[in-house]
Amino acid sequence: MENVQLANRIRAFRKLKGLTQQELAAETGISLAILGMIERGNRKVAERELNLIAGVLSISIEELQGN
Repeated sequence: MENVQLANRIRAFRKLKGLTQQELAAETGISLAILGMIERGNRKVAERELNLIAGVLSISIEELQGN
């Protein structure tokens, strides 16, 4: 359940910033396939990936996780 909630938050923040999955993948250096799995909740987000995503979205990790 935690993966799905985080996935939904990542997707929502990405859309709020007006980014496509492809743009976020390019800016973070995470492959589009991996980012897609993360956003669907099919893959746990590694700490490094979480840091990259939060950085590109200009939000804190805590905010991204809903803390």
